[in-house]
Amino acid sequence: MMLKELSVAAVLLLLCVLPLHGSALPAVSSYEFTAYRMQQYNLAQRSHGCRGAIVVAEAHSADEPVLNRRCVIMKVPDFTTEKYLRAQRQHAAAILILLPQNISSMPHETLKAFMLSESKALLRETLMPVYVVPEDEQLLYMYEEVKQAAATRTSSIFIRVLRSMITATAFQIIVSSNTPIKAITDNSIVTLEGVLPGGGEDVPTIVITAHYDSYGLAPWLSHGADSNGSGVIILLELARLFQKLYKSSRTRPPYNIIFSLTGGGKYNFLGTKRWLEENLDHAESSLLHDNVAFVLCLDTLASGDELYMHVSRPPKPETPMHSFIQCLEEVVSSRFSWVKTGLVHKKINLGESTVAWEHERYSLRRVPGFTLSHLDDPKSELRGSVLDTMSQVDFRKLKRNGIIIAEALARYMYNLSDKGSPKDVQVFKGQMDFQDSRMFSLMSFLTSVPRATQLLDKEPGHILLVNSLEHEFKRYLQQVHRHTFRQDKRDPDLTFYDQMDQPIMMYRVKPAAFDLFLGGCIAAYLGIVYYTIQNFGYLYTKLKAAVKSKHQ
Repeated sequence: MMLKELSVAAVLLLLCVLPLHGSALPAVSSYEFTAYRMQQYNLAQRSHGCRGAIVVAEAHSADEPVLNRRCVIMKVPDFTTEKYLRAQRQHAAAILILLPQNISSMPHETLKAFMLSESKALLRETLMPVYVVPEDEQLLYMYEEVKQAAATRTSSIFIRVLRSMITATAFQIIVSSNTPIKAITDNSIVTLEGVLPGGGEDVPTIVITAHYDSYGLAPWLSHGADSNGSGVIILLELARLFQKLYKSSRTRPPYNIIFSLTGGGKYNFLGTKRWLEENLDHAESSLLHDNVAFVLCLDTLASGDELYMHVSRPPKPETPMHSFIQCLEEVVSSRFSWVKTGLVHKKINLGESTVAWEHERYSLRRVPGFTLSHLDDPKSELRGSVLDTMSQVDFRKLKRNGIIIAEALARYMYNLSDKGSPKDVQVFKGQMDFQDSRMFSLMSFLTSVPRATQLLDKEPGHILLVNSLEHEFKRYLQQVHRHTFRQDKRDPDLTFYDQMDQPIMMYRVKPAAFDLFLGGCIAAYLGIVYYTIQNFGYLYTKLKAAVKSKHQ
Protein backbone atom coordinates (compact mmCIF):
# COMPACT_ATOMS: atom_id res chain seq x y z
CA MET A 1 0.00 0.00 0.00
CA MET A 2 2.85 2.35 0.85
CA LEU A 3 4.42 1.70 -2.55
CA LYS A 4 1.21 2.61 -4.35
CA GLU A 5 0.97 5.93 -2.45
CA LEU A 6 4.56 6.82 -3.35
CA SER A 7 3.91 5.98 -7.00
CA VAL A 8 0.83 8.20 -7.07
CA ALA A 9 2.75 11.03 -5.42
CA ALA A 10 5.54 10.75 -7.98
CA VAL A 11 3.08 10.80 -10.88
CA LEU A 12 1.28 13.85 -9.52
CA LEU A 13 4.60 15.62 -9.03
CA LEU A 14 5.53 14.96 -12.66
CA LEU A 15 2.13 16.19 -13.87
CA CYS A 16 2.63 19.44 -11.99
CA VAL A 17 6.15 20.01 -13.25
CA LEU A 18 5.66 19.05 -16.90
CA PRO A 19 3.30 21.94 -17.77
CA LEU A 20 5.98 24.35 -16.60
CA HIS A 21 8.35 23.08 -19.25
CA GLY A 22 5.71 22.65 -21.91
CA SER A 23 4.17 26.16 -21.74
CA ALA A 24 4.32 28.11 -24.98
CA LEU A 25 6.35 31.15 -24.00
CA PRO A 26 7.35 33.74 -26.60
CA ALA A 27 10.65 33.31 -28.35
CA VAL A 28 12.23 36.36 -26.66
CA SER A 29 12.57 36.74 -22.90
CA SER A 30 13.15 40.51 -22.96
CA TYR A 31 11.84 43.34 -25.07
CA GLU A 32 12.90 46.99 -25.27
CA PHE A 33 10.57 49.74 -26.43
CA THR A 34 10.24 53.51 -26.11
CA ALA A 35 7.42 54.94 -24.03
CA TYR A 36 6.45 58.55 -23.53
CA ARG A 37 6.04 60.10 -20.13
CA MET A 38 3.04 62.12 -19.06
CA GLN A 39 3.25 65.91 -19.19
CA GLN A 40 5.28 67.61 -16.48
CA TYR A 41 5.34 71.37 -16.29
CA ASN A 42 4.84 74.36 -14.00
CA LEU A 43 2.51 77.15 -15.14
CA ALA A 44 1.32 80.16 -13.18
CA GLN A 45 2.99 78.78 -10.02
CA ARG A 46 1.07 75.51 -10.28
CA SER A 47 2.53 72.07 -10.98
CA HIS A 48 0.93 69.72 -13.48
CA GLY A 49 1.53 66.14 -14.56
CA CYS A 50 3.69 63.38 -13.13
CA ARG A 51 6.90 63.97 -11.24
CA GLY A 52 8.28 60.44 -11.43
CA ALA A 53 10.08 58.50 -14.13
CA ILE A 54 11.81 55.44 -12.63
CA VAL A 55 9.89 52.15 -12.60
CA VAL A 56 10.90 48.70 -11.36
CA ALA A 57 7.73 46.69 -10.95
CA GLU A 58 5.76 43.69 -12.08
CA ALA A 59 3.09 44.32 -14.71
CA HIS A 60 -0.50 43.78 -13.58
CA SER A 61 -3.94 44.44 -14.98
CA ALA A 62 -6.12 47.30 -13.75
CA ASP A 63 -8.67 44.63 -12.78
CA GLU A 64 -6.42 43.32 -10.00
CA PRO A 65 -7.77 43.96 -6.50
CA VAL A 66 -4.35 45.01 -5.20
CA LEU A 67 -2.14 47.39 -7.21
CA ASN A 68 0.43 48.35 -4.59
CA ARG A 69 3.94 48.53 -6.14
CA ARG A 70 2.60 47.20 -9.46
CA CYS A 71 2.93 48.65 -12.96
CA VAL A 72 -0.69 48.84 -14.13
CA ILE A 73 -1.17 48.03 -17.82
CA MET A 74 -4.17 49.66 -19.49
CA LYS A 75 -5.71 49.95 -22.91
CA VAL A 76 -7.72 53.01 -23.93
CA PRO A 77 -11.06 51.55 -22.67
CA ASP A 78 -9.44 50.71 -19.30
CA PHE A 79 -8.20 54.23 -18.61
CA THR A 80 -10.93 55.87 -16.56
CA THR A 81 -10.74 58.50 -13.87
CA GLU A 82 -11.91 55.96 -11.30
CA LYS A 83 -9.18 53.44 -12.15
CA TYR A 84 -6.54 56.16 -12.39
CA LEU A 85 -7.40 57.48 -8.92
CA ARG A 86 -7.56 53.94 -7.50
CA ALA A 87 -4.04 53.28 -8.77
CA GLN A 88 -2.90 56.46 -7.02
CA ARG A 89 -4.65 55.59 -3.76
CA GLN A 90 -3.13 52.09 -3.74
CA HIS A 91 0.35 53.49 -4.48
CA ALA A 92 0.82 51.73 -7.79
CA ALA A 93 4.38 51.87 -9.07
CA ALA A 94 3.35 53.21 -12.49
CA ILE A 95 0.71 53.19 -15.22
CA LEU A 96 1.47 52.13 -18.79
CA ILE A 97 -1.23 53.00 -21.35
CA LEU A 98 -1.30 51.23 -24.71
CA LEU A 99 -2.57 53.36 -27.61
CA PRO A 100 -4.14 51.54 -30.58
CA GLN A 101 -2.56 51.93 -34.00
CA ASN A 102 -5.97 52.55 -35.60
CA ILE A 103 -7.95 54.98 -33.49
CA SER A 104 -10.66 55.41 -36.12
CA SER A 105 -11.94 51.88 -35.45
CA MET A 106 -12.72 52.63 -31.80
CA PRO A 107 -16.27 53.56 -30.69
CA HIS A 108 -16.88 57.27 -30.26
CA GLU A 109 -18.04 56.86 -26.66
CA THR A 110 -14.83 55.03 -25.75
CA LEU A 111 -12.70 57.81 -27.23
CA LYS A 112 -14.72 60.49 -25.47
CA ALA A 113 -14.46 58.70 -22.11
CA PHE A 114 -10.67 58.39 -22.49
CA MET A 115 -10.31 62.06 -23.43
CA LEU A 116 -12.35 63.11 -20.41
CA SER A 117 -10.20 61.00 -18.05
CA GLU A 118 -7.07 62.31 -19.78
CA SER A 119 -8.06 65.95 -19.24
CA LYS A 120 -8.84 65.32 -15.56
CA ALA A 121 -5.54 63.51 -15.03
CA LEU A 122 -3.65 66.48 -16.49
CA LEU A 123 -5.19 68.81 -13.92
CA ARG A 124 -3.59 66.87 -11.08
CA GLU A 125 -0.03 66.45 -9.96
CA THR A 126 1.14 62.92 -9.20
CA LEU A 127 4.38 61.26 -8.15
CA MET A 128 3.33 58.07 -9.91
CA PRO A 129 5.01 57.70 -13.33
CA VAL A 130 2.52 57.51 -16.19
CA TYR A 131 3.69 56.35 -19.61
CA VAL A 132 1.94 56.06 -22.98
CA VAL A 133 3.12 53.79 -25.79
CA PRO A 134 1.68 52.74 -29.17
CA GLU A 135 0.54 49.12 -29.23
CA ASP A 136 2.58 46.38 -30.87
CA GLU A 137 2.47 42.58 -30.88
CA GLN A 138 4.69 42.06 -27.83
CA LEU A 139 2.86 44.64 -25.72
CA LEU A 140 -0.52 43.22 -26.68
CA TYR A 141 0.71 39.75 -25.68
CA MET A 142 1.74 41.12 -22.29
CA TYR A 143 -1.63 42.85 -21.88
CA GLU A 144 -3.58 39.68 -22.63
CA GLU A 145 -1.41 37.64 -20.26
CA VAL A 146 -1.86 40.00 -17.29
CA LYS A 147 -5.56 40.36 -18.10
CA GLN A 148 -6.00 36.58 -18.10
CA ALA A 149 -4.01 36.26 -14.89
CA ALA A 150 -6.26 38.82 -13.20
CA ALA A 151 -9.38 37.00 -14.36
CA THR A 152 -8.02 33.69 -13.04
CA ARG A 153 -7.00 35.13 -9.69
CA THR A 154 -10.46 36.56 -9.12
CA SER A 155 -12.05 33.16 -9.83
CA SER A 156 -13.48 31.13 -6.96
CA ILE A 157 -12.06 27.84 -8.22
CA PHE A 158 -9.00 27.08 -6.12
CA ILE A 159 -7.35 24.72 -8.59
CA ARG A 160 -7.53 27.31 -11.42
CA VAL A 161 -6.07 29.94 -9.15
CA LEU A 162 -3.20 27.65 -8.10
CA ARG A 163 -2.47 26.63 -11.69
CA SER A 164 -2.46 30.27 -12.84
CA MET A 165 -0.04 31.27 -10.08
CA ILE A 166 2.30 28.46 -11.05
CA THR A 167 2.18 28.38 -14.84
CA ALA A 168 1.49 32.02 -15.76
CA THR A 169 4.19 34.31 -17.11
CA ALA A 170 4.93 37.51 -15.18
CA PHE A 171 6.33 40.64 -16.80
CA GLN A 172 8.86 42.89 -15.14
CA ILE A 173 8.81 46.53 -16.29
CA ILE A 174 12.00 48.51 -15.75
CA VAL A 175 12.62 52.20 -16.46
CA SER A 176 15.98 53.24 -15.10
CA SER A 177 17.78 56.56 -15.25
CA ASN A 178 21.18 57.61 -14.01
CA THR A 179 20.19 61.26 -13.73
CA PRO A 180 17.29 62.96 -11.94
CA ILE A 181 14.57 64.78 -13.84
CA LYS A 182 15.76 68.31 -14.65
CA ALA A 183 13.82 71.51 -15.21
CA ILE A 184 14.05 73.18 -18.63
CA THR A 185 13.73 76.94 -18.43
CA ASP A 186 15.41 78.02 -21.69
CA ASN A 187 12.26 77.53 -23.77
CA SER A 188 11.51 79.82 -26.65
CA ILE A 189 8.11 80.46 -28.23
CA VAL A 190 7.79 81.50 -31.86
CA THR A 191 4.96 83.62 -33.24
CA LEU A 192 4.59 84.28 -36.96
CA GLU A 193 3.06 87.47 -38.33
CA GLY A 194 2.16 88.55 -41.87
CA VAL A 195 0.10 91.37 -43.36
CA LEU A 196 -2.15 92.06 -46.33
CA PRO A 197 -2.24 95.90 -46.57
CA GLY A 198 -5.67 97.31 -47.35
CA GLY A 199 -6.60 99.90 -49.93
CA GLY A 200 -6.43 103.49 -48.70
CA GLU A 201 -4.82 105.26 -45.77
CA ASP A 202 -5.52 104.77 -42.07
CA VAL A 203 -7.86 101.90 -42.81
CA PRO A 204 -9.09 99.58 -40.03
CA THR A 205 -7.25 96.36 -39.24
CA ILE A 206 -8.64 92.86 -38.83
CA VAL A 207 -6.49 90.33 -37.00
CA ILE A 208 -6.94 86.62 -37.84
CA THR A 209 -5.04 84.34 -35.49
CA ALA A 210 -4.68 80.69 -34.45
CA HIS A 211 -2.30 78.88 -32.14
CA TYR A 212 -0.34 76.08 -33.80
CA ASP A 213 0.89 73.97 -30.88
CA SER A 214 -0.73 70.79 -29.54
CA TYR A 215 -1.37 69.27 -26.13
CA GLY A 216 -2.15 65.87 -24.66
CA LEU A 217 -1.30 63.35 -21.96
CA ALA A 218 2.17 62.75 -23.45
CA PRO A 219 3.91 65.53 -25.43
CA TRP A 220 5.57 63.10 -27.86
CA LEU A 221 2.19 61.70 -28.88
CA SER A 222 0.25 65.00 -29.11
CA HIS A 223 -0.50 65.73 -32.78
CA GLY A 224 -3.43 68.13 -32.33
CA ALA A 225 -5.38 67.58 -35.56
CA ASP A 226 -8.62 69.31 -34.60
CA SER A 227 -7.08 71.37 -31.82
CA ASN A 228 -5.61 73.23 -33.39
CA GLY A 229 -4.42 71.99 -36.76
CA SER A 230 -7.89 72.89 -38.06
CA GLY A 231 -7.48 76.54 -37.07
CA VAL A 232 -4.04 76.70 -38.69
CA ILE A 233 -5.31 75.22 -41.97
CA ILE A 234 -8.27 77.61 -42.23
CA LEU A 235 -5.95 80.55 -41.50
CA LEU A 236 -3.50 79.48 -44.22
CA GLU A 237 -6.32 79.01 -46.73
CA LEU A 238 -7.74 82.42 -45.85
CA ALA A 239 -4.29 83.93 -46.44
CA ARG A 240 -4.05 82.23 -49.83
CA LEU A 241 -7.54 83.27 -50.98
CA PHE A 242 -7.52 86.85 -49.73
CA GLN A 243 -4.06 87.37 -51.17
CA LYS A 244 -5.64 86.98 -54.61
CA LEU A 245 -8.21 89.65 -53.82
CA TYR A 246 -5.54 91.99 -52.47
CA LYS A 247 -3.41 91.68 -55.62
CA SER A 248 -5.53 94.13 -57.57
CA SER A 249 -6.40 97.62 -56.39
CA ARG A 250 -9.90 97.10 -57.83
CA THR A 251 -10.66 94.17 -55.50
CA ARG A 252 -8.55 95.23 -52.51
CA PRO A 253 -10.90 95.99 -49.60
CA PRO A 254 -10.31 98.95 -47.25
CA TYR A 255 -9.01 96.77 -44.45
CA ASN A 256 -5.58 95.63 -43.37
CA ILE A 257 -5.47 91.98 -42.39
CA ILE A 258 -2.87 90.70 -39.94
CA PHE A 259 -2.45 86.94 -39.94
CA SER A 260 -0.83 85.53 -36.83
CA LEU A 261 0.20 81.98 -35.87
CA THR A 262 1.04 81.90 -32.18
CA GLY A 263 2.99 79.46 -30.01
CA GLY A 264 2.32 78.53 -26.42
CA GLY A 265 -1.43 78.46 -27.02
CA LYS A 266 -1.88 75.41 -24.83
CA TYR A 267 -0.01 77.12 -22.00
CA ASN A 268 -2.04 80.20 -21.22
CA PHE A 269 -1.49 81.62 -24.72
CA LEU A 270 1.95 82.90 -23.72
CA GLY A 271 2.96 83.50 -27.35
CA THR A 272 -0.05 85.77 -27.83
CA LYS A 273 0.68 87.58 -24.58
CA ARG A 274 4.30 88.30 -25.54
CA TRP A 275 3.34 89.31 -29.10
CA LEU A 276 0.80 91.81 -27.77
CA GLU A 277 3.33 93.21 -25.31
CA GLU A 278 5.85 93.66 -28.11
CA ASN A 279 3.36 95.39 -30.40
CA LEU A 280 1.52 97.52 -27.84
CA ASP A 281 4.22 98.29 -25.29
CA HIS A 282 7.53 98.28 -27.14
CA ALA A 283 6.99 98.83 -30.86
CA GLU A 284 7.08 102.46 -32.01
CA SER A 285 4.55 101.77 -34.74
CA SER A 286 2.20 98.88 -35.09
CA LEU A 287 -1.12 98.26 -36.79
CA LEU A 288 -2.41 97.23 -33.39
CA HIS A 289 -1.89 100.79 -32.19
CA ASP A 290 -4.34 102.05 -34.73
CA ASN A 291 -7.94 101.23 -35.53
CA VAL A 292 -8.48 97.50 -34.90
CA ALA A 293 -11.92 96.43 -36.09
CA PHE A 294 -11.79 93.06 -34.33
CA VAL A 295 -9.64 90.00 -33.72
CA LEU A 296 -10.87 86.66 -35.07
CA CYS A 297 -9.37 83.66 -33.26
CA LEU A 298 -9.73 80.23 -34.88
CA ASP A 299 -9.79 77.24 -32.54
CA THR A 300 -10.97 73.62 -33.06
CA LEU A 301 -13.04 73.74 -36.25
CA ALA A 302 -12.80 70.26 -37.83
CA SER A 303 -15.91 68.60 -36.49
CA GLY A 304 -19.52 69.08 -35.45
CA ASP A 305 -22.42 71.02 -36.92
CA GLU A 306 -22.09 73.87 -34.46
CA LEU A 307 -20.24 77.14 -34.70
CA TYR A 308 -19.95 79.12 -31.51
CA MET A 309 -18.72 82.69 -31.14
CA HIS A 310 -17.03 83.07 -27.75
CA VAL A 311 -16.82 86.63 -26.42
CA SER A 312 -15.69 88.27 -23.19
CA ARG A 313 -18.50 90.78 -23.49
CA PRO A 314 -21.46 90.85 -25.91
CA PRO A 315 -20.69 93.15 -28.86
CA LYS A 316 -22.68 96.36 -29.02
CA PRO A 317 -24.84 97.05 -32.08
CA GLU A 318 -23.18 98.96 -34.90
CA THR A 319 -19.72 97.85 -33.81
CA PRO A 320 -17.51 96.06 -36.37
CA MET A 321 -17.60 92.82 -34.38
CA HIS A 322 -21.39 92.89 -34.20
CA SER A 323 -21.60 93.55 -37.96
CA PHE A 324 -19.27 90.66 -38.75
CA ILE A 325 -21.26 88.26 -36.58
CA GLN A 326 -24.40 89.32 -38.46
CA CYS A 327 -22.62 88.60 -41.76
CA LEU A 328 -21.58 85.19 -40.52
CA GLU A 329 -25.13 84.35 -39.47
CA GLU A 330 -26.39 85.47 -42.90
CA VAL A 331 -23.97 83.09 -44.63
CA VAL A 332 -25.00 80.22 -42.39
CA SER A 333 -28.76 80.80 -42.72
CA SER A 334 -28.61 81.13 -46.52
CA ARG A 335 -26.26 78.29 -47.41
CA PHE A 336 -25.68 76.10 -44.33
CA SER A 337 -28.97 76.22 -42.48
CA TRP A 338 -28.28 72.95 -40.61
CA VAL A 339 -25.32 74.52 -38.83
CA LYS A 340 -26.17 75.79 -35.36
CA THR A 341 -24.63 79.13 -34.40
CA GLY A 342 -24.59 80.78 -31.03
CA LEU A 343 -22.96 83.49 -28.96
CA VAL A 344 -21.26 82.26 -25.78
CA HIS A 345 -20.53 84.99 -23.28
CA LYS A 346 -17.88 84.31 -20.64
CA LYS A 347 -16.51 87.09 -18.49
CA ILE A 348 -12.80 87.14 -17.77
CA ASN A 349 -12.12 86.35 -14.13
CA LEU A 350 -9.26 88.64 -13.22
CA GLY A 351 -8.64 86.53 -10.13
CA GLU A 352 -7.61 83.55 -12.24
CA SER A 353 -4.05 83.26 -13.47
CA THR A 354 -4.97 81.59 -16.76
CA VAL A 355 -7.30 82.47 -19.63
CA ALA A 356 -9.67 80.10 -21.44
CA TRP A 357 -9.56 81.36 -25.04
CA GLU A 358 -7.05 83.30 -27.11
CA HIS A 359 -9.35 86.31 -27.59
CA GLU A 360 -9.22 86.89 -23.84
CA ARG A 361 -5.58 87.92 -24.21
CA TYR A 362 -6.74 90.70 -26.56
CA SER A 363 -9.71 91.63 -24.38
CA LEU A 364 -7.37 92.16 -21.42
CA ARG A 365 -5.58 94.76 -23.58
CA ARG A 366 -8.90 96.33 -24.61
CA VAL A 367 -8.68 95.01 -28.16
CA PRO A 368 -12.08 93.62 -29.30
CA GLY A 369 -11.94 89.97 -30.26
CA PHE A 370 -13.76 86.65 -30.22
CA THR A 371 -13.07 82.97 -30.84
CA LEU A 372 -14.82 80.75 -33.38
CA SER A 373 -15.02 77.06 -32.44
CA HIS A 374 -17.34 74.09 -32.78
CA LEU A 375 -16.93 73.68 -29.00
CA ASP A 376 -19.16 75.53 -26.57
CA ASP A 377 -17.02 74.84 -23.50
CA PRO A 378 -13.40 76.00 -23.18
CA LYS A 379 -12.73 73.10 -20.80
CA SER A 380 -13.78 70.49 -23.35
CA GLU A 381 -11.66 67.35 -23.40
CA LEU A 382 -11.38 67.73 -27.19
CA ARG A 383 -8.97 70.65 -26.82
CA GLY A 384 -6.05 68.48 -25.69
CA SER A 385 -5.72 64.75 -26.25
CA VAL A 386 -3.31 62.19 -27.64
CA LEU A 387 -6.34 60.79 -29.49
CA ASP A 388 -6.79 64.03 -31.45
CA THR A 389 -5.31 62.60 -34.64
CA MET A 390 -5.97 63.04 -38.33
CA SER A 391 -8.41 60.11 -38.30
CA GLN A 392 -10.76 62.21 -36.16
CA VAL A 393 -10.92 65.10 -38.66
CA ASP A 394 -14.03 65.55 -40.81
CA PHE A 395 -12.59 67.35 -43.83
CA ARG A 396 -16.03 68.21 -45.23
CA LYS A 397 -16.90 70.08 -42.04
CA LEU A 398 -13.46 71.68 -41.88
CA LYS A 399 -13.93 73.00 -45.42
CA ARG A 400 -17.49 74.11 -44.70
CA ASN A 401 -16.40 76.10 -41.65
CA GLY A 402 -13.59 77.66 -43.66
CA ILE A 403 -16.03 78.74 -46.38
CA ILE A 404 -18.42 80.22 -43.80
CA ILE A 405 -15.61 82.31 -42.28
CA ALA A 406 -14.23 83.41 -45.65
CA GLU A 407 -17.64 84.42 -47.03
CA ALA A 408 -18.52 86.25 -43.80
CA LEU A 409 -15.26 88.21 -43.97
CA ALA A 410 -15.91 89.11 -47.60
CA ARG A 411 -19.48 90.24 -46.85
CA TYR A 412 -18.21 92.40 -44.03
CA MET A 413 -15.16 93.93 -45.74
CA TYR A 414 -16.97 94.62 -49.03
CA ASN A 415 -20.13 95.72 -47.20
CA LEU A 416 -22.23 93.38 -49.35
CA SER A 417 -25.18 93.34 -46.95
CA ASP A 418 -25.74 97.11 -47.17
CA LYS A 419 -25.26 97.02 -50.94
CA GLY A 420 -28.24 94.71 -51.28
CA SER A 421 -26.30 91.66 -52.46
CA PRO A 422 -28.16 88.34 -52.10
CA LYS A 423 -27.44 86.53 -48.86
CA ASP A 424 -26.34 83.43 -50.76
CA VAL A 425 -23.85 85.27 -53.01
CA GLN A 426 -20.57 83.33 -53.34
CA VAL A 427 -17.30 85.20 -53.49
CA PHE A 428 -15.09 82.13 -53.12
CA LYS A 429 -15.83 79.58 -55.83
CA GLY A 430 -14.02 77.87 -58.68
CA GLN A 431 -10.35 78.77 -58.51
CA MET A 432 -11.08 80.83 -55.42
CA ASP A 433 -12.49 77.92 -53.42
CA PHE A 434 -10.92 76.00 -50.55
CA GLN A 435 -8.79 73.23 -52.06
CA ASP A 436 -9.49 69.74 -50.72
CA SER A 437 -6.09 68.36 -51.69
CA ARG A 438 -4.23 71.28 -50.13
CA MET A 439 -6.19 71.00 -46.87
CA PHE A 440 -5.49 67.28 -46.71
CA SER A 441 -1.77 67.83 -47.40
CA LEU A 442 -1.53 70.56 -44.78
CA MET A 443 -3.22 68.39 -42.15
CA SER A 444 -0.94 65.46 -43.02
CA PHE A 445 2.06 67.72 -42.62
CA LEU A 446 0.89 69.30 -39.36
CA THR A 447 0.17 65.94 -37.76
CA SER A 448 3.33 64.25 -39.07
CA VAL A 449 5.18 65.25 -35.90
CA PRO A 450 3.90 66.17 -32.43
CA ARG A 451 3.60 69.93 -32.02
CA ALA A 452 3.94 70.11 -28.25
CA THR A 453 5.44 73.44 -27.20
CA GLN A 454 8.38 71.87 -25.35
CA LEU A 455 9.50 70.09 -28.54
CA LEU A 456 9.15 72.83 -31.15
CA ASP A 457 12.42 74.60 -30.38
CA LYS A 458 14.46 71.48 -29.53
CA GLU A 459 13.95 68.75 -32.14
CA PRO A 460 15.09 69.19 -35.80
CA GLY A 461 11.84 67.86 -37.28
CA HIS A 462 9.77 70.20 -35.14
CA ILE A 463 11.94 73.22 -35.96
CA LEU A 464 11.44 72.37 -39.65
CA LEU A 465 7.68 72.47 -39.13
CA VAL A 466 7.79 76.05 -37.83
CA ASN A 467 10.12 77.01 -40.68
CA SER A 468 7.64 75.56 -43.17
CA LEU A 469 4.79 77.57 -41.67
CA GLU A 470 6.94 80.69 -42.03
CA HIS A 471 7.54 79.77 -45.67
CA GLU A 472 3.75 79.52 -46.22
CA PHE A 473 3.38 83.03 -44.79
CA LYS A 474 6.04 84.39 -47.13
CA ARG A 475 4.27 82.86 -50.15
CA TYR A 476 1.09 84.86 -49.63
CA LEU A 477 1.70 87.69 -47.17
CA GLN A 478 3.79 90.82 -46.86
CA GLN A 479 5.83 92.15 -43.95
CA VAL A 480 6.32 88.65 -42.56
CA HIS A 481 8.04 88.64 -39.18
CA ARG A 482 9.14 85.81 -36.95
CA HIS A 483 9.03 86.72 -33.28
CA THR A 484 11.01 84.48 -30.93
CA PHE A 485 10.25 85.05 -27.27
CA ARG A 486 12.68 83.64 -24.72
CA GLN A 487 11.87 83.26 -21.07
CA ASP A 488 13.61 84.82 -18.12
CA LYS A 489 15.47 81.85 -16.62
CA ARG A 490 15.34 83.42 -13.17
CA ASP A 491 11.56 83.79 -13.19
CA PRO A 492 10.08 81.74 -16.05
CA ASP A 493 6.36 81.82 -16.79
CA LEU A 494 6.52 78.23 -17.94
CA THR A 495 8.85 75.42 -16.86
CA PHE A 496 9.09 72.08 -18.62
CA TYR A 497 11.03 68.96 -17.57
CA ASP A 498 13.18 66.47 -19.44
CA GLN A 499 13.09 62.65 -19.77
CA MET A 500 9.79 62.73 -21.65
CA ASP A 501 10.72 59.74 -23.85
CA GLN A 502 12.21 56.76 -22.07
CA PRO A 503 13.54 53.34 -23.09
CA ILE A 504 11.66 50.62 -21.20
CA MET A 505 12.79 47.04 -20.69
CA MET A 506 10.14 44.34 -20.37
CA TYR A 507 11.31 40.97 -19.04
CA ARG A 508 9.25 37.79 -19.14
CA VAL A 509 9.74 36.01 -15.83
CA LYS A 510 7.94 33.49 -13.68
CA PRO A 511 5.99 34.97 -10.76
CA ALA A 512 7.22 34.67 -7.17
CA ALA A 513 4.67 31.93 -6.53
CA PHE A 514 6.48 29.84 -9.12
CA ASP A 515 9.68 29.88 -7.06
CA LEU A 516 7.77 28.80 -3.96
CA PHE A 517 6.00 26.01 -5.81
CA LEU A 518 9.19 24.81 -7.51
CA GLY A 519 10.94 24.79 -4.15
CA GLY A 520 8.09 22.72 -2.72
CA CYS A 521 8.31 20.27 -5.64
CA ILE A 522 12.06 19.85 -5.15
CA ALA A 523 11.62 19.36 -1.39
CA ALA A 524 8.90 16.76 -2.01
CA TYR A 525 11.08 14.96 -4.55
CA LEU A 526 14.06 14.89 -2.20
CA GLY A 527 11.78 13.72 0.61
CA ILE A 528 10.57 10.80 -1.50
CA VAL A 529 14.15 9.89 -2.46
CA TYR A 530 15.29 10.14 1.17
CA TYR A 531 12.38 7.99 2.36
CA THR A 532 13.12 5.40 -0.36
CA ILE A 533 16.78 5.15 0.67
CA GLN A 534 16.01 4.94 4.37
CA ASN A 535 13.39 2.23 3.88
CA PHE A 536 14.88 0.44 0.88
CA GLY A 537 14.81 -3.02 2.52
CA TYR A 538 11.19 -2.65 3.54
CA LEU A 539 10.18 -1.34 0.11
CA TYR A 540 12.13 -4.08 -1.67
CA THR A 541 10.37 -6.76 0.40
CA LYS A 542 6.99 -5.24 -0.37
CA LEU A 543 7.79 -4.94 -4.07
CA LYS A 544 9.04 -8.56 -4.24
CA ALA A 545 5.92 -9.82 -2.49
CA ALA A 546 3.69 -7.82 -4.81
CA VAL A 547 5.38 -9.22 -7.94
CA LYS A 548 5.27 -12.78 -6.59
CA SER A 549 1.54 -12.58 -5.77
CA LYS A 550 0.83 -11.22 -9.24
CA HIS A 551 2.54 -14.22 -10.96
CA GLN A 552 0.65 -16.68 -8.76
